[in-house]
Amino acid sequence: MKHLLTATALAALLGTGASAQTVLTVANWLPPSHPLVSELIVPMTEDIAEATGGAVTAQILPAPLGPPGAHFDFAVNGVADITFGVQGYNPGRFKTTNIVELPFLGDSAENVSVAYWNVFDEMLRDAGEYDDVKVLAVFSHGPGEVFLKEGDVSAPDVLDGVKLRVGGGIVHEVVSTLGAVPVEGPSSKSYELLSQGVADGILFPYESVNFFKLIPQLNEAISVPGGLYNTSFYIVMNKAKWESLSPEQQTAIDEVTGEALARKAGQMWDAADAAGMAAMEGEIAITPATEAQLTAWQEALSPLVQAKLDEAAETGIDAEAAYEALKTGIAAEAAE
Repeated sequence: MKHLLTATALAALLGTGASAQTVLTVANWLPPSHPLVSELIVPMTEDIAEATGGAVTAQILPAPLGPPGAHFDFAVNGVADITFGVQGYNPGRFKTTNIVELPFLGDSAENVSVAYWNVFDEMLRDAGEYDDVKVLAVFSHGPGEVFLKEGDVSAPDVLDGVKLRVGGGIVHEVVSTLGAVPVEGPSSKSYELLSQGVADGILFPYESVNFFKLIPQLNEAISVPGGLYNTSFYIVMNKAKWESLSPEQQTAIDEVTGEALARKAGQMWDAADAAGMAAMEGEIAITPATEAQLTAWQEALSPLVQAKLDEAAETGIDAEAAYEALKTGIAAEAAE
């Protein structure tokens, strides 16, 4: 009887210890080998566990719960505790992302991402677009460049009539404004679109051209200072799950997310872009955009930039001030 009581007490104690640990589920729609997963989301789960002394852990789900565009609502509705994705996969839902997706912003994803987080935290959060979730980070990938199968890359009208594969967000309008023909398609279909001649080229960061194995399909690249576009990403958490954590656990997680996580995201993209450029050596000729091209593109895109700022202002924020703060923050990060 004594042994039975001891065993029962031990089982109760172990049960209490187990229930004290919170396990967060993390939804994933990318291959595990993608650097966004292996070099950012996995380390994030490790940082959360370490910061909370193991009281809160996060486990990445083994299979996708649905398409990429559904992941923000997975966090809103508690289908998963933490999700990540691209705001542009939900057209019209996020207008404040316009500010970081504009052309010619910066050559380093780390600089842009850190500045973006700070502007979001201080100014863009007030738009209310993320009121239904806890935002762990917003960030940007590296500058989007031009990749072509062929063409006179120094010609001012090099993009006229060229069919370019694009994803969501502002890049579709950038391509159209510059005289090219946008070809819609997910990243996973890029090889197919290029190999079958549906697209003559693509706008992508260096990382993506390498990761999606597009190098054999392309011969030329135009490097645009600051990029022709950027893409905004989010990492968010179900609000009820966040509020179920203790204040101490919340503080610990805040310390390893926010600006710290945005910086890690930018560093991850910069490293992946560097690896992508290295893989292109001898395979894709990378040519800097000419002064004539830059002048023409900046002039052509100026009305689009203003239109996107006006659209962001519809949320009630001071979009012009946020845009200037973003550029100032990027410059400050670059100076360091």
